[in-house]
Amino acid sequence: MSVSRILRNIAAPKKALTTAAVAAATAGLALTAAPAHAATASADSASQAKAIARKMIPDAAQYNAFSEIVQHESGWNVHATNSSSGAYGLVQALPGSKMASAGSDWKTNPATQIKWGLNYMDARYGSPVGAWNFWQANGWY
Repeated sequence: MSVSRILRNIAAPKKALTTAAVAAATAGLALTAAPAHAATASADSASQAKAIARKMIPDAAQYNAFSEIVQHESGWNVHATNSSSGAYGLVQALPGSKMASAGSDWKTNPATQIKWGLNYMDARYGSPVGAWNFWQANGWY
């Protein structure tokens, strides 16, 4: 049985890792962890984007609504891309290039994406709270 199959078949993470480590050792393999900076970089990027949004959206209710949408749409990943639609960024603009109206750095700058997202939510739903209410009723905005 392969290590990957063992990992898929066992639900408990600790048990899976123990079983995989034993199986790997028996097969003469060594298990190595993924680089820690990969997960940390993503968490750092999300934290930075959230901090920027907090500064741009001082009202707590509006920030919370915006945050809920972004969490559901992209997980606060500035580079999130929907493989089926091509929607891009924190707020999943479709097409992503629409965000160029907020800045030429729309592909990489969370502030630019947040600015565009806020303008979109205000224009279409009146506010992030209005957008979140729509999202909750429809599963999209």
